[in-house]
Amino acid sequence: MSVSSPDHAATGALLLCRADPAAVRPAAHLLRERLLLAPVGDEWTVLVPETKPWLQGDDPVERVVSGWATALAVPAPWPVLALWWDRDRAGFTLAAGFRRTVTYVWLADGTPAGEDEAMRTFGARLGLDPVLGFQALTPLTRPDTDADARTRLLALTAVLARTGLTLPAGLTPGEPADRLREVARIQPAAEEIESAGWRDAVRAELDVVEEGPLGPWLRGPKARMLGAAQLAAGIPLLAWGATRRAGTGWTVAGALLIAHGALGLAYDRMRAGS
Repeated sequence: MSVSSPDHAATGALLLCRADPAAVRPAAHLLRERLLLAPVGDEWTVLVPETKPWLQGDDPVERVVSGWATALAVPAPWPVLALWWDRDRAGFTLAAGFRRTVTYVWLADGTPAGEDEAMRTFGARLGLDPVLGFQALTPLTRPDTDADARTRLLALTAVLARTGLTLPAGLTPGEPADRLREVARIQPAAEEIESAGWRDAVRAELDVVEEGPLGPWLRGPKARMLGAAQLAAGIPLLAWGATRRAGTGWTVAGALLIAHGALGLAYDRMRAGS
């Protein structure tokens, strides 16, 4: 049975985001880590750690990058795939919004150590064909004496090529972390993501939320229209409730509408001037 060589067993990780760099950039600032960002195909972006935090604490690489993937995906409308590997195992964690993360693991010799259902959920959340996509993923859940852990991850990214992912040579799972960093740095349109202060982090988080499905209702014409409508409805409702003996509920409803409308208009103006 094939076993990973020392080079292939070196610890490393990649974060793959199903979005273009413009959408990923503000979310990446939320991690407050030094990262390299680069486009890797149609609507895919890779984040490569510039440091190795899994060597500085008690948490293994799997836990570190799974936490990053979850933090990136919660406020974003696109999924994040963390690929990781070390001397003993390799695997992935897929995070998408507030849904439960999906994880699959292979031992160093390629032995599957995950559940078939996890692989099926993985394909569904990334929009793979429910028949052909799962057929392509199924071999990754079956024993294969010719496939070690690195081969499994390479096969996984080959399946994702159907969704537009294109990883350049050298920027592939199983490579040493130092090589990944150097290859990422020379990619066209690559950029560095620096750790930001708390003000920049808050601004980045707001940017992520505004780029999601709620964005049009937080800023812009729709947001201003909604805020004005809430004020227009809330003021007379508050006045009407105040004149009624049993109008406490209407008074509260009117006050809430006024508060929401005022906050919405204030937020739109604040963000426009930031």
